[in-house]
Amino acid sequence: QVQLVESGGGLVQPGGSLRLSCAASGFSFSMYTMRWYRQAPGKEREWVAVITRDGGVTNYVDSVKGRFTISRDNGKNTVYLQMNTLKPEDTAVYYCNVQRPLGDSWGQGTQVTVSS
Repeated sequence: QVQLVESGGGLVQPGGSLRLSCAASGFSFSMYTMRWYRQAPGKEREWVAVITRDGGVTNYVDSVKGRFTISRDNGKNTVYLQMNTLKPEDTAVYYCNVQRPLGDSWGQGTQVTVSS
């Protein structure tokens, strides 16, 4: 059974940094593109970043380009999201996601709050 477990969220001041992790199990992690999404209060879930299965290609929503970096370690079945220069508008629950032929899988999310 697919499991995605996010961690690393918390409260940080504007301009600060956090590193999110998503530990995956129950599927062949290295065979799949991985994504991060986020959902702010009262808003729809938004795609944030994507990384191909070998890590060779990444892409980001415009609002985080130059500040966030997605990476993965296939040996550890883990995908990361390094978030720098955080802004209050980055406050959201962050989710990792895998899309497979059998369907999408999501973690439980990790809360990121950017506030002074």
